[in-house]
Amino acid sequence: MSTETASIQIDGERVRELTEREATRLADATQGSKRMYERARKVMPLGVPSSYHARDPWPIYIERGEGASVWDADGRRLWDFHNGFGSMPQGHAHPAIVRAVEERVRLGTHFAAPTEDGIAVAEDLARRFNLPKWRFTNSGSEATMDAIRIARGLTGRDTILKIFGSYHGHHDAVMVAVGDVDTNVDPDDIPSTTYGAGVPQAIADLTVAVPFNDAAAMERRIERLDAEGRKPACLIIEPVLMNIGVVMPEPGYLEAVRDITKRHEIVLIFDEVKTGLAIAAGGATERLGVQPDMVTLAKTLGGGLPSGAIGGSEEVMSVVESGAVYQVGTFNGNPLTMAAAKASLLEVLTPDAYEHLDRINERLLAGCQEVIDRFGLPGYSVGIGSKGCVTFATEKITDFATFKAHQDGELAELAWLYNLNRGIFMTPGREEEWTLSVAHTEEAADAYVAVFEELAQDLAGPD
Repeated sequence: MSTETASIQIDGERVRELTEREATRLADATQGSKRMYERARKVMPLGVPSSYHARDPWPIYIERGEGASVWDADGRRLWDFHNGFGSMPQGHAHPAIVRAVEERVRLGTHFAAPTEDGIAVAEDLARRFNLPKWRFTNSGSEATMDAIRIARGLTGRDTILKIFGSYHGHHDAVMVAVGDVDTNVDPDDIPSTTYGAGVPQAIADLTVAVPFNDAAAMERRIERLDAEGRKPACLIIEPVLMNIGVVMPEPGYLEAVRDITKRHEIVLIFDEVKTGLAIAAGGATERLGVQPDMVTLAKTLGGGLPSGAIGGSEEVMSVVESGAVYQVGTFNGNPLTMAAAKASLLEVLTPDAYEHLDRINERLLAGCQEVIDRFGLPGYSVGIGSKGCVTFATEKITDFATFKAHQDGELAELAWLYNLNRGIFMTPGREEEWTLSVAHTEEAADAYVAVFEELAQDLAGPD
């Protein structure tokens, strides 16, 4: 990863001119999505089931997927680097997962009772993450919500810590200090600003944000809270910050976080909804070598079915075991999800699969970095495992504040349009990253780099 200042200044007017051209081209090519949108917006706000799917003038509706490709409502085949917001490192319709779900569906789809597949999934997760006890949920939001409740039940404390700018789902406790908020604040006193309406400020005030990659600031805040009689129950943290592209922990940072939370008897929760099973068999916990007290999973676990999980130490999970904390859900451990998860863990996301993902990602990162260096673009490529991105910034992004100050949102939007118009399906927004699947090939990586090179050439102008 190179983070040297770019040698050229991108012409803002040129970016806006290209954006207008590419937006018109995409609109002309997606009239089928437009028709679906006109139908959908009559019955769904913004015409989508989740606000994160929305975009102007209309979202791209997808009809099917196979391997590393999807087809949209206009019949266009696209290399899929979106992968369901990073949920599909298995690829679409993987034969092992299809077979497992087909066999299970004939035996009954739901009982609200445990099945053997759930035991097998928990056993494999315990091995991968070195955490002995597991419970299931149906989403990442449920997983982080339950993990925080367990930590509060264990410690008897109400206040929690999170990382400034990090997203941990859509429940009230973590819809705080994330999104479009002011970053020109004292890192030792970040306000508990709510993420959108409907979150009671009284709930938000129980959540305290601290900056990423600054263990000293975190410890200072913990000591202040302790002096105020508000010692935190837990710290929930993405070990690799992935709500703003990909921001790696600086050397020694996670080790310091582990030491500080242990000394202050604060439960350390790794939110691995984005990294878990995506960057290594045991996620960031394995790859970065720091052991938390709890891990939350979702996205990648279910092979495309709604899923989530919480892993914890014997001590942490003792409050669930005793019944002091109720971790419940009618669809927890649903047979279809467990069948898909078992097939994914045992047959798809194998050691060979992770070697493949690393190899393709390294090719993609190197190819994009070569284009950046050759054309002098303001940015750098960064990634780990199946995840990566090009960060359009004039300096290295290390936390939410530097992201907001230096990341170029207009350039990121233009790159998204270039991709969609040239056969690459990407997550929209400057916050997102690409995700590879086991079905991605060198051809797919080279196609992505070729589109990026075309963007660079057009930005450089006719000369």
